[in-house]
Amino acid sequence: MKIIFKDSFIFRLENQIEFITMDSPARARKFKSDLIRKLKTITQNPYQYRKSIYFEDDNIRDLIFKGYTIAFRINSEIIEVFGFLKYQDNPL
Repeated sequence: MKIIFKDSFIFRLENQIEFITMDSPARARKFKSDLIRKLKTITQNPYQYRKSIYFEDDNIRDLIFKGYTIAFRINSEIIEVFGFLKYQDNPL
């Protein structure tokens, strides 16, 4: 499987990295590298992640990472990473 990072994900991630950088550039670099490393493991078993609480679609999953939710869609041979938001236990 191939992972595609949508512009919406990249935009939100970069904004968060900039925010973390204001406090600690080293921590921002570590956060980003740890997240990318974790995202690369999705291809091994994408359905192991919970069904998204934000969407009514079994092919959209949520990866929880350090208090953030990363939403991704599973299509036959492609995983589209499109969402990056602060984790919310109950979206309503």
